[in-house]
Amino acid sequence: MSDARKAHAAPPGAARLLAVWHTAECWLAVTCFAFIAIILVLDVLGREFLAPILNFLDIDAGPTGIFASQRMSIYALVLGSFAGIGIATATGSHLVPRVGFGWVPKAWGPAMDRLADLLTGCFLLGFTWYGFKFVHSSYVVDLRAPVLDWSVWPFQLAIPLGFLSAACRYFAYALWPTLRPGLPEFQE
Repeated sequence: MSDARKAHAAPPGAARLLAVWHTAECWLAVTCFAFIAIILVLDVLGREFLAPILNFLDIDAGPTGIFASQRMSIYALVLGSFAGIGIATATGSHLVPRVGFGWVPKAWGPAMDRLADLLTGCFLLGFTWYGFKFVHSSYVVDLRAPVLDWSVWPFQLAIPLGFLSAACRYFAYALWPTLRPGLPEFQE
């Protein structure tokens, strides 16, 4: 390993922390999207399959769908989607415009990557700050979900936390470029 590469090598714990963090975000996203699929399928089966059978048998079972399943799905979607920001950052799967890729000499590439990671992290911190202000305003007025009567701010916390997750990753990539995921071979 060259001296320059050693100087920017990440401590062993940093790579492990990012890997565990990525795994946790993946599990959160998978859990949220599985919940959405299961609850919506059960809701539709209850309304479109069970209800006609019960009606045919002249049994009044009342509503056969799952109460507020669509609203609960929206909240799960918010959690899963904003976990996806960190997942996309960790895997390098964001869309990357290639407009300015040839504007600087190739030798500047590593320094420009670090600068881009630093600027992207700062940009995302701005979104994080605004996201926390948004959540705080919902908390202050005790904004509640219609039908469910749940406070919405705990679900809205996914917004700034998703941006913060990505910002912290970009700062880690700027500090230790060896942690940065590679660019995809191609993008559609």
